[in-house]
Amino acid sequence: MEQRILRDMLDWASRLVNDAAWQTGFRALLRTPADDKLALPALNLLNRLYTLQGRGIISGIHDYLESADEFSNKLKNTSGQYAGLHGYELGAIGSQTESLIANQRQWVTDSAIRWHKAGGIVTMSYHASLPGTAPAWSNVSMNLSEADFAKYITPGTPQYTALLADLDKTAISLKKLNDAGVPVLWRPYHEMNGGWFWWGQKSRFTELWNLMFDRYTVYHGLHNLLWVWSPNAQNQWSQEPARYYPGAGRVDVLALDIYDGDFKDSHHDGLWDLGRGKLIAIGENAKLPSAAVLAKSQNKWSYQLTWAKLLYEQNTEPVIKAFMNDSFVITRDEYKVLAAEGEQNHPPGIRGEYFNNMALSGAPSLVRTDSTIDFTWRQGSPDPLINADLFSVRWSGRLKAEFSETYNFYTYSDDGIRVWVDGVLVIDSWVKQSGTERKGSIPLIQGKLHELKVEYYENQGDAKAILMWESHSRPREVIPSGAYVLA
Repeated sequence: MEQRILRDMLDWASRLVNDAAWQTGFRALLRTPADDKLALPALNLLNRLYTLQGRGIISGIHDYLESADEFSNKLKNTSGQYAGLHGYELGAIGSQTESLIANQRQWVTDSAIRWHKAGGIVTMSYHASLPGTAPAWSNVSMNLSEADFAKYITPGTPQYTALLADLDKTAISLKKLNDAGVPVLWRPYHEMNGGWFWWGQKSRFTELWNLMFDRYTVYHGLHNLLWVWSPNAQNQWSQEPARYYPGAGRVDVLALDIYDGDFKDSHHDGLWDLGRGKLIAIGENAKLPSAAVLAKSQNKWSYQLTWAKLLYEQNTEPVIKAFMNDSFVITRDEYKVLAAEGEQNHPPGIRGEYFNNMALSGAPSLVRTDSTIDFTWRQGSPDPLINADLFSVRWSGRLKAEFSETYNFYTYSDDGIRVWVDGVLVIDSWVKQSGTERKGSIPLIQGKLHELKVEYYENQGDAKAILMWESHSRPREVIPSGAYVLA
């Protein structure tokens, strides 16, 4: 709850601050994942999308529930390239039986796992029938009054119970992906600013969004979801998207569904301004955008998703080939390469500089990458190049937290030690001591790479340097190697 309040305050404050440096700081904070307990694969995907922003647009193609791979494979046959992003559907709209729906969702789940293992990105849409009604398109695209809509978000009503039942059935597929380590760009209740779905143009829409968010992240423990809010581009049939925005604390990606080739710069710029640093994307399109226009004036789009059969109904094969092979458009193979480069640019570990004096002065006698800070040298030496006594070490790098929480840091040292996080001196024990524990605390933000510096010196006798942490969601432990990132 405290994290949500903090995000709301930041969201409000960032509207008021005009200074560019302050805005940059606020935007960094607002990049915090919507889910405080986001699993590492999803967190890595989120950070990777931020890293790639501006370098190109990831290509995407949607497939239907009934045919999970049809248009993805067809696009590959046409262009010679797989799209970087594969869109799937979990909503049933063909009056199928419950058993057939379960089978189709299993096909989708199996395909998504294969796609992830092949190096692609998974996104999923959810055309939800009105809860308690048959799985038919007419029950998705139906009118519903404000009063009747309210019944579905009011605890204790039969409609509310029916909504939870539908959410729980859909969660089964998402849990399979969660257990398989597959991150999902989850895109429910899209085009809510239009009036063609039962959830559309409802004044209390954000309550429906929040209800699903809490049901999936808290009740079901689905921590593989990046939450994609996807209104329609504003036009004569759809209202201003901002009226239905759940806020930065409940959204990871702002996507815009753009049809009729309406790829205006104003759509791109308006969504970017609304998100103030959040990822933005094209949630659906039929006609392909111009790669040249995207590169020139709309380069903040992270990805686009062409809607299944509309790829061929509204684009010629030469246009499809040209788009997929444009240097600004990222295919699956290209995404895999870029992702690998990103991992190489930010390898795990922490840089250690070792000095043959206690003052960290002069040039280090040894520089190496340590996997963690967990050393009990006793009366030995860290390395043949370093003295057994009267030496010092400076470790520097970045630290990645899994949760947006206050972390307690602990040192256990013999002799002096001090710890800085983002320039803040958290532990200061620069004295001769024997096997002494010290503690300091500081809030960390999930997904942010926090700057870390640790300094240590050994006088004589036993030598020991250990760095640990704990938080509400993480038990006390030596900081693992996977949490360190080389600067």
